[in-house]
Amino acid sequence: MTDLENTTAADENAALPTHSGFVALIGPTNAGKSTLVNRFVGAKVSIVSHKVQTTRAVMRGIAIHQQAQIVFMDTPGIFKPRRRLDRAMVTSAWGGAKDADLILLLIDSERGLRGDAEAILEGLKDVPQPKILVLNKIDRVQPEQLLKLASAANEQVKFERTFMISASTGSGCEDVMDYLAQTLPEGPWYYPEDQISDLPMRQLAAEITREKLFLRLHQELPYSSHVETEKWEERKDGSVRIEQVIYVERDSQKKIVLGKGGDAIKAISTASRKELSEILEQPVHLFLFVKVRENWGDDPERFREMGLEFPKQ
Repeated sequence: MTDLENTTAADENAALPTHSGFVALIGPTNAGKSTLVNRFVGAKVSIVSHKVQTTRAVMRGIAIHQQAQIVFMDTPGIFKPRRRLDRAMVTSAWGGAKDADLILLLIDSERGLRGDAEAILEGLKDVPQPKILVLNKIDRVQPEQLLKLASAANEQVKFERTFMISASTGSGCEDVMDYLAQTLPEGPWYYPEDQISDLPMRQLAAEITREKLFLRLHQELPYSSHVETEKWEERKDGSVRIEQVIYVERDSQKKIVLGKGGDAIKAISTASRKELSEILEQPVHLFLFVKVRENWGDDPERFREMGLEFPKQ
């Protein structure tokens, strides 16, 4: 293509109207929402783990596709709450859905509509926003099973469109992006073009360490853990010094996080430091501390740190 043709194409794109809007991803726990948001954005903005309920508050990932800026709201997985933290997470998920321009329901094709998915479909009946259905992990099930699943979901809720994808491989994801770019309302972009998340870097750093914590200790450590970035120092040599605290509820949990001879905390620190260095594109000196704070799950301040509203009961 010649310089003149390039200039003409750029002028034509500039003349096209821009679109923007918020898309809430909701679904049962471990349906693949965080993986899909990271796929859409093209960078890591939400933590991913095989442990369910890792996303605790609404995370926003920002993607540019065609002439549209699409703000994806990765909500906590919706499930039957048992604890105060559970209730706050589920409330956050439904709140994110009601604040969006469009709702994307993500269903794990292997699990189908059993359990929490059925309850979510029931809840969506009262939500006025347009909705699309996205069946994930399609590479793991037979085509006839997918068709039955899509039909059953559409019988319960009026979906504008149904897509079948694999968030892990990217299959079908481009079709979803095309649809969203064309469907979201015309209007100016909400964020600068190079911004991929509205999450403060201190909080993203804490989320990354929490992900490494879950990946290392997924069977041993319960959900009673929380990570906060307490210090962030930009140094003259171009590196950054980060101090984080991992809060647990009991001494027995602290011993699990530390590991024999400190091997667990060292592995968590190494993995987190490596990823943070790649994201920040600068050397990172990461220092992790483990503190016991009994019943932190009933502390309003911890909920505010996570971006959650503290439930009264």
